Amino acid sequence: MNPKIVVTDFEFPDLAPERAVIEAAGFQLIEAQCKTEAEAIAACADADAIINQYCQLTAGVIDKLERCQVISRYGIGLNTIDVPRATESGIYVANVPDGSLEEVSDHAIALMMALKRGIATYDRALRAGTWDYTVAKPLSRLRGQTLGFLSFGQIAQRMAHKMANFGLRIIAHDPYADAAVAKSAGVELVTYDKLIAESDILSVHVPLTDETRHMISDAQFAAMKPTALILNTARGPVVDEDALVRALKDGQIAGAGLDVFEAEPIGADHPLLSLPNVITSPHCAWYSEGSEFEIRSKTAQNIVDVLQGREPTYLANPAVRYILRTKA
Repeated sequence: MNPKIVVTDFEFPDLAPERAVIEAAGFQLIEAQCKTEAEAIAACADADAIINQYCQLTAGVIDKLERCQVISRYGIGLNTIDVPRATESGIYVANVPDGSLEEVSDHAIALMMALKRGIATYDRALRAGTWDYTVAKPLSRLRGQTLGFLSFGQIAQRMAHKMANFGLRIIAHDPYADAAVAKSAGVELVTYDKLIAESDILSVHVPLTDETRHMISDAQFAAMKPTALILNTARGPVVDEDALVRALKDGQIAGAGLDVFEAEPIGADHPLLSLPNVITSPHCAWYSEGSEFEIRSKTAQNIVDVLQGREPTYLANPAVRYILRTKA
């Protein structure tokens, strides 16, 4: 029987890169656009492999999978998949952690620089007919300030490297960070409280988990400098948006650069979009033509690897190896 590979959902105009990989291996790809648990079960119950984007693959969905061997998700995050339940079920979970490292780090820097230099404010004023350098006052000099990273993984490491010649003090909080890697990058590892209190620019890079949800909320904003900026190119729910709106309106912090939001797509009437000290983008930090092709191709290759009897290159749940050995 030819394996059944289902794409639960996708935002691309077609699935050409995925098909090229899948069909070269002699397999067939089936498209779906699942939005609910029931739709996911109906589409995937008899699938041998699943490619996933935003559809939530809950425990309820995973428990109905009759013969699934692997779930491969576009990009880095795994917050759409109940990874523990998949692991218990002996299903490989794979992602593509290296497909857009340059793009996301570049995008975070772009948000930072636009905020620091008042670019959006100047642009709006100029389009409205105002030629006045004071419309974005006060702007502070970047050199000599402190750039802080919440998590010091591959994206933050690239940002640190790219910002090394800007005369910044760079700090990070990450209990899992390699101290030698941080030291070689000129980055000081600090406590969470010190990161919050001393960062002039706080760049968020943690994955979304139960522990990181609303990790930055009222208490953290109250402890930040009133001149501080926050950047989020990770996952929206890491930052409590209601608390962020309050902090921005009350002057507890100076501005925010956001590529991700608690609910996506963000509503046009969301208060964040009406604040002049906020710059936003539509969860696109990952995107370039090159990164999109790489992510989509590698996501499909994870599937092919497993269906041809190999582990996926980008195995995200190595604990599944024990489960599979006990089932063998």
